[in-house]
Amino acid sequence: MAFVKGARMHTPESPSSGRFDTWSAAVDPTVASVARIYDYAIGGKDNFKVDRDVAHALVAEVPEALLFARENRSFLRRAVRFLAAECGIRQFIDHGSGLPTADNVHQIAQRSEPDSRVVYIDNDPVVLAYGRVLLAEDGNTAVLHADMGATESILAEERTRQLIDFTEPVAALYVSVLHCIPDDADPGAVVARMLDAVPSGSYLVLSHIVSDDEQAAAHFTEFMTSSTTWGRVRSPEEVAGFFTGLELVEPGLVDVVNWRPDPEDPVWSVTDSPFGEFPPDPAGPKKLWELGGIARKP
Repeated sequence: MAFVKGARMHTPESPSSGRFDTWSAAVDPTVASVARIYDYAIGGKDNFKVDRDVAHALVAEVPEALLFARENRSFLRRAVRFLAAECGIRQFIDHGSGLPTADNVHQIAQRSEPDSRVVYIDNDPVVLAYGRVLLAEDGNTAVLHADMGATESILAEERTRQLIDFTEPVAALYVSVLHCIPDDADPGAVVARMLDAVPSGSYLVLSHIVSDDEQAAAHFTEFMTSSTTWGRVRSPEEVAGFFTGLELVEPGLVDVVNWRPDPEDPVWSVTDSPFGEFPPDPAGPKKLWELGGIARKP
């Protein structure tokens, strides 16, 4: 996640010669991936036709779906900048980091402090292969191939221990990923285990697809679980539960577009796709949105 859009001239269908051979045996180009659908949604090119087909079908069902993916990406940018520049956080663990794109966590944080350290976590082998190659020369970053729920394994990894000092504050990021975890895997416990491992003064950054329309939530969940591994849309009240015992930073838990909006944020539209036009941005209130916030561990 140099992670600069446009720097890579290949796509997953035709990877650069030699550098990405390691992922080809581990990736099934006939099965959609949440990481690659998200990459497509924010204008990336590291995705397969199956991912784009699912994305187009998703937009037909939920017109705002790819738009709120882009809104969420802007929230990530603002959140990391806030933590690095205003809170002095120098250590980040980014769960479900997704594919490399522009303005990734390490790039944003290192603008404030060049020594900022980031551990990226993802279970998609494409993310692992791209990330390790593109970050090979950055000694303050690592990409781990792990399930975000495997907290003990993540904490025990050699690169995690090399980069993260657990006596100093850490930012634990779960940005637009916990809706990928089904209830029986207990996403609340996943977050709690990581927060137990970090000291006082650490921060949780979290966003999640929500809806207060039960029919819309069920419809979106059914679509996603039929296409790829997924969890479910949750209610705003359920997402608020992830922050129990923490000190929410103003403006609290809100639609991510309203979390400290910045006029310099990119203006994204679902019609920006390099692979064809999506429907116009939806009119009227959103039935689904990304609810996000930042909280401090006391």
